[in-house]
Amino acid sequence: MNRTTKFLTAILLISALASFSACREHEEEHNIDVADEETYAGGLLGTTFNSSASAYEDPTPAVQNAGLVSQFKYGEYFFERTVTQNTSPFNGLGPVYIRSSCIACHPGYGHGRRMDRYRADDWGNGYLLVVTDQNDNYVSTLTGMPQTKAVAPFKPPIDEDQIQISWLPYTDEWGNQFPDGERYELIYPEVSIPASAYYVPLEAAGSPVPYGSEIVRLESTIGVYGVGLIDAIPDDSLKAQYQRESDAGVQLNPAMWAGSDWAPSAFYGNTNHPKRYTYALTRGPLQDAPGSNAIWNITNVTRSNKRSHYITAKYAQVSSQDPDVQARFYEYFPEWNKTGNVEQDIYNYLMSTELPAEMSNQDYVNFMVWHRGLAVPAARNLKDSTVQRGRKLFRDMGCAYCHRPSWTTGPDNFTDPSGFFSVADSRLPRYPYQKIWPYSDFIQHKLYMKNDIRTGWCRTTPLWGRGLSALCTGASDRMHDCRARNVIEAIMWHGSSQSDARRSVENFRRLSKADRDAVVKFINAI
Repeated sequence: MNRTTKFLTAILLISALASFSACREHEEEHNIDVADEETYAGGLLGTTFNSSASAYEDPTPAVQNAGLVSQFKYGEYFFERTVTQNTSPFNGLGPVYIRSSCIACHPGYGHGRRMDRYRADDWGNGYLLVVTDQNDNYVSTLTGMPQTKAVAPFKPPIDEDQIQISWLPYTDEWGNQFPDGERYELIYPEVSIPASAYYVPLEAAGSPVPYGSEIVRLESTIGVYGVGLIDAIPDDSLKAQYQRESDAGVQLNPAMWAGSDWAPSAFYGNTNHPKRYTYALTRGPLQDAPGSNAIWNITNVTRSNKRSHYITAKYAQVSSQDPDVQARFYEYFPEWNKTGNVEQDIYNYLMSTELPAEMSNQDYVNFMVWHRGLAVPAARNLKDSTVQRGRKLFRDMGCAYCHRPSWTTGPDNFTDPSGFFSVADSRLPRYPYQKIWPYSDFIQHKLYMKNDIRTGWCRTTPLWGRGLSALCTGASDRMHDCRARNVIEAIMWHGSSQSDARRSVENFRRLSKADRDAVVKFINAI
């Protein structure tokens, strides 16, 4: 189905199905009588019925309704094109960077793929390094997302050729076996980086971190579709979910929830928009969230409201004193104002907050139209009897407690901490009052896995559209570091004796093979 056909189909479906209720805040019934409604995973304004290999790439009906198709397409170019050092308008790469294109991290617009080595140029490598001291403090002399690539004459903070990823087998307390004898496998990554790979000394929380004592973990990218709909969930609805779980005795991250209200660190920027993006819940409004920042810090391409490099002062100091960098610096950046002191010029350039804007304002707007305008694939086969059975079991086991099925968006008066977009801005698509089915509470929980995510707190990943991952990205890898190669492995990684999801896994283990398969089929259908 081509995109023109999809747009027309969406318009017809919106007209025909306008009587659907999209205003109930919570799903209170466990019956399949909402299958028709749930098929619209992204609501009437946010769903595509494309289930082919391009299912994650479609614009929402809201984009079409707002007349933003051309802007969406132009924005898509910036996601898909490789950024270069000086080829306009895709210019500005470096001086150090993480990837040269967005799609390299998000194959098929989806979740990154499990990799056996760390190479930024390997297609589908969505891995970002997380380097900390023994107390989970980020190594501050590296950026939060450490760079492994550089434009000559600069050198990367970490030499990726020396990064080693080993996948090790893991045996859980049940011997990786269900009571009926069916077996499964579990693996987890171990990452090592020798001292010779680091270009800078390691420091965290103001203290040196001896080489070899640092902890290195992997975090993979997530799918970028549907993020505009998540932004449209009302803040008070999210707060009510925190309160509901807090009242039920669920352990919540104190950095986010202070017992009966938000913790001060629950907000990002100068807004009261609580954080809802990334595994670590580091970002709030989409307009200054991962995608908005990634088009800057992953490639280090500047723009009018980001006129500095994503870089550390320690890296700038080491680079400014490097004879190789000094010898070719003015060749790299001949227009830089020379003071006659090349060391000082290099440092001033790397740490400048007044660099020329390499990405135009209109190009950035187009990118954000695309980012906010990606549709969610419709759920599939929800009336199939096996899927119906899996849907009921999913709820009966307690999985729907954290993987909350549905939300209703509000007026979608979005915010932007950077001030680039205004509340009344008409340049971006909106999703008011849509019932959506992301299957996430957007709250962090702990699973207590081997080589766990930093701090152990991880946001509940939305499940919508994930069943199409193999088709769209070439892999079905799940979890924050892609350790789960299929749904069964993902479920069983929830099973630690301390895990917040322990009871659900125990319930899953008691199911017959036919019922376990039904749960998997349901998860892949949504």
